[in-house]
Amino acid sequence: MEQQIQELRERANDAIKNSASTLKELDEVRVKFLGKKGELTALLRGMNQLTADERPKVGKLVNEARAEIEQLIAEKNSELKAKELETKLASEKIDVTLPGRKVHAGHLHPLTLTLNRVKEIFISMGYTVEEGPEVETDYYNFEALNLPKDHPARDMQDSFYITEDILLRTQTSPVQARTMQSHEPNTPIRMIAPGRVYRRDDYDASHSPMFTQVEGLVIDKGISFADLKGTLEDFSKKIFGEKTKIRLRPSFFPFTEPSTEIDVSCVMCHGEGCKVCQGSGWLEILGAGMVHPNVLKMSGYNPEEVSGFAFGMGIERIAMLTYGLDDMRLLYDNDVRFLNQF
Repeated sequence: MEQQIQELRERANDAIKNSASTLKELDEVRVKFLGKKGELTALLRGMNQLTADERPKVGKLVNEARAEIEQLIAEKNSELKAKELETKLASEKIDVTLPGRKVHAGHLHPLTLTLNRVKEIFISMGYTVEEGPEVETDYYNFEALNLPKDHPARDMQDSFYITEDILLRTQTSPVQARTMQSHEPNTPIRMIAPGRVYRRDDYDASHSPMFTQVEGLVIDKGISFADLKGTLEDFSKKIFGEKTKIRLRPSFFPFTEPSTEIDVSCVMCHGEGCKVCQGSGWLEILGAGMVHPNVLKMSGYNPEEVSGFAFGMGIERIAMLTYGLDDMRLLYDNDVRFLNQF
């Protein structure tokens, strides 16, 4: 038995020092010699075959062998852990003298860039920027703008209604009505109202059920159609270039009278005719007109004392013309390949 114990100690010593090169292999050596079914445990089970005089001596040798093997395993474990840490640090080391990696910062969306430019232009003309709720009442979205109950624009197929009296605003015009009502009667106003609007309108590449609109309103004594034309001509030159010309076409809007559609000379062919303008040399950009007397009255203004003009444009259309885009949906697809160009 003593000879067996000595041989076991030598084999364990050799396995720990020479065969166990990883923590996993070391644990396998531990189980082999010290586990419940290990070789040292098997020797202890065989002690019942010894005489009463031999058992104490053999028991002492077994305990000494166990202590020696456990000590060797602990030392080897520390050694392997140190090597593992050293290898890990070597593989993960960094050169602190290298220049830092650039942070890839984002940038403004083309719609935001266009909207900011439109705001800058009108602010430079003395306009204020006003905002209002996107979830609007039927009164402010339609009635206060001279749209009677039977007007086609109120068809529920064209608007996103939440209840019979609450809907997602179809235009930013309600902000104009709210602004007028928040002022003393006949107080001069010069404002723009930018924001998102919603309509059931996504049947082709130039329409979207959600889009961004900017509407403007000017009210004061002696405001004329000439002021409207001059303002929009100045805006068009600043947004599209000094050579830009505008054309006014008669139109109809319930909240303005008279009303007009505003065209600009094609930004692609400069009025000579191309595929973008379908050979006409002109591109429609917005609608406008003199504020209807009924709209003034409903907001507490006296049309006998003051007059005004209003206009509205879609920022997506301005962005498409500015950047030469042929599909509005590109602005909402969040395709990084497209957005990185701006």
